[in-house]
Amino acid sequence: MLRPMAILTEPIGSIPRPPALIEATVAFQNHQIDSEALEQAQDKALRETIHRFEQTGSPILTDGEQTKPSFATYPLSGLDNLAPDGVTIPFADGHTRQLPRLTAGPFRYGVHAATYTQAARRYTHLPLKQAVISASALSLLYPSAGIPGYSREEFLADLIDEAASDIRGALQAGADSVQIDFTEARLSLKLDPSGSLLRTFIALNNQVLERFTAEERPRIGVHVCPGGDHDSTHSADIDYSKLLPDLFQLNVGRLYLQMASEPDRKRMLSLVSQLLQPHQTVFIGVIDPIHPIVETPLQVRDRVLEAASFFQPAQLGTTDDCGFAPFADDTSTARETAFRKIQARVEGTALAAQKLGLS
Repeated sequence: MLRPMAILTEPIGSIPRPPALIEATVAFQNHQIDSEALEQAQDKALRETIHRFEQTGSPILTDGEQTKPSFATYPLSGLDNLAPDGVTIPFADGHTRQLPRLTAGPFRYGVHAATYTQAARRYTHLPLKQAVISASALSLLYPSAGIPGYSREEFLADLIDEAASDIRGALQAGADSVQIDFTEARLSLKLDPSGSLLRTFIALNNQVLERFTAEERPRIGVHVCPGGDHDSTHSADIDYSKLLPDLFQLNVGRLYLQMASEPDRKRMLSLVSQLLQPHQTVFIGVIDPIHPIVETPLQVRDRVLEAASFFQPAQLGTTDDCGFAPFADDTSTARETAFRKIQARVEGTALAAQKLGLS
């Protein structure tokens, strides 16, 4: 058993689903099994995932997003005012993901994240972190042509209410912290190099964060990465330095930054050290979920020590660059690989803390 670490370490969220759960999900979609059978498969996967997470020594757990269709679309489950032909997101390897399109108002979440927190709590007494999707990502559901009788302004007001409720509900359900997934941040600079879209996203997310007190915001963070699906990214070609200054305008206490896969880490770490505010903790990615080779604890230690040369340990944490399977059908990374990488992060962070005389 590892001793408590003076340097924080947390996962991002998703873990590859076991084959049995993927098969059950497909069977349910094809009307081959009923909802009870699907729920049994989901519950088994959740229980096993929590158990494996505990075995890594991770001081903070997630539910692995085992029962989410994807990190982005869980609030849309069960809604009947959607069409399939929404915004398309292209990835570097040529595959795409497509969001649905809202067809009528009002906009309400079909599922709130608190349900995932409550389900995971049944299987562990360790602190739980809950990932939620950003309001800015869901703002892409509204069509550019508009919706008769339901203006964009009305939609955004509903969206802000729902996104704030999603975060608050997770905190009230017992989440130790809530992470807002904002992976469209870097992508926005590809869609609009002027940065206008990014600043619109930042402003929208800050309207959600305004609903929380100064005492609550240290438990709320934001995660950014260039995407990670089928071992491919959607915006890694965008210079990180064009995103970071605006990102730090978000009124959150925690920032989870992809960094292990960044080609010029020292330049980015230096920039982050200039932007980091006294009330914030920055979690630096020291694990690359896309890379097939499992990092060693010593490699992780050295990445942590590199980051520690730029930040005070009190403001430094470690994390993974991205989730290991943000979309439920992504099997490009094996479950065993994901857990081995997480364990390497935990052990490497502990080694770095020892090297720094912090534990």
